[in-house]
Amino acid sequence: MSGWDDLEGGTQAIELDQKHIDINLLFARTFGTEEGQKVLAWLRDTYLEQPSWQPGADSSFGHWREGQNTVIREIEARIKRAKNQ
Repeated sequence: MSGWDDLEGGTQAIELDQKHIDINLLFARTFGTEEGQKVLAWLRDTYLEQPSWQPGADSSFGHWREGQNTVIREIEARIKRAKNQ
């Protein structure tokens, strides 16, 4: 598909949705284990719970740090979506 066909939601859209569902379930299974919970807690403590920027630091540092934080937020969002499917 290309162009406007992508917006029509044909079978490719259904397959893409199933791919998203599958990857969400994989994230939930991976981080649903005791070990996975420990890794996710470590990621959260090490990156997400730290300041993204401090006064005097270059502004690009804040952008870079928020990029790191986005990875953890994405993992948590996929786990939440898997539980709600």
